[in-house]
Amino acid sequence: MDLKAIEKHIRGILTALGEDPDREGLKETPARVARMYEEAFEGIKYSNREIADMFGKTFEVPADENAGEAVVIKDISVFSYCEHHMALMYDMKVDVAYVPRGRVLGLSKIARICDMAAKRLQLQERLGRDIAEIISLASGSPDVGVRISGSHSCMTSRGIKNVSSKTVTKTYFGAFKNDLSLQNLLGDKV
Repeated sequence: MDLKAIEKHIRGILTALGEDPDREGLKETPARVARMYEEAFEGIKYSNREIADMFGKTFEVPADENAGEAVVIKDISVFSYCEHHMALMYDMKVDVAYVPRGRVLGLSKIARICDMAAKRLQLQERLGRDIAEIISLASGSPDVGVRISGSHSCMTSRGIKNVSSKTVTKTYFGAFKNDLSLQNLLGDKV
């Protein structure tokens, strides 16, 4: 990530907005924004495979234990930025479920996967697919479901300005595509 180029362009945006980038409150803003972008968009540096490798710590489960049972983690908090307006996608809750195939992921790794996948310019629909793909790669299971509910500032603070709207997306891989009992693990809460 080219932090100096980001600083230069943020300074240009401030000028284009009619602001004085040299005034007291804005002097350090370009550098602050560059550092914020470095953190907020860290996921851009990695492919889904690299994220799966980074957070793919698994533990063996004996074959007779929990056969066919799903692991479900709900209400993982993430935020992202819409690629259309670079607007904040916030109050996002991610629910992840997968059916282990002899190994289970460390629980914190699932939250880390969601967080890193969100640290990209995203569409909520793609974020769900990215998370499902990474969980599948990391766990070795083709059976993954992801549900995301979130608010988009491109709808809540501009344009239609519908502050109460939520977007819900569901992504199903493997057995989740056709098994309603697995889909129901992700629920329909908003």
